[in-house]
Amino acid sequence: NVVNGDGVYRLRRAFVLAGAESQLMSLWKVDDLGTSDLMQGYYERLLAGSGRSESLRDIQQELLNTGAYQHPYYWAGFIASGNWRSLEGRE
Repeated sequence: NVVNGDGVYRLRRAFVLAGAESQLMSLWKVDDLGTSDLMQGYYERLLAGSGRSESLRDIQQELLNTGAYQHPYYWAGFIASGNWRSLEGRE
């Protein structure tokens, strides 16, 4: 049985058991265009060598300072879980 509020935890756990070393997920329904911009910025930072948590924090701060996505609805629901380090040197 899924208990209210238990869904994200179970989904995260399933990914961990399947071997995913980190996850980036939203806690609520999010805007498609805002999410597209957030993810693009997130992966650009990852490819530049930033850590996973650092990349998320940096793009969230950037969106906070924009006119279009300033409201927390667009960026605050995203959380990183698992390995926080950069992708460089991973095994």
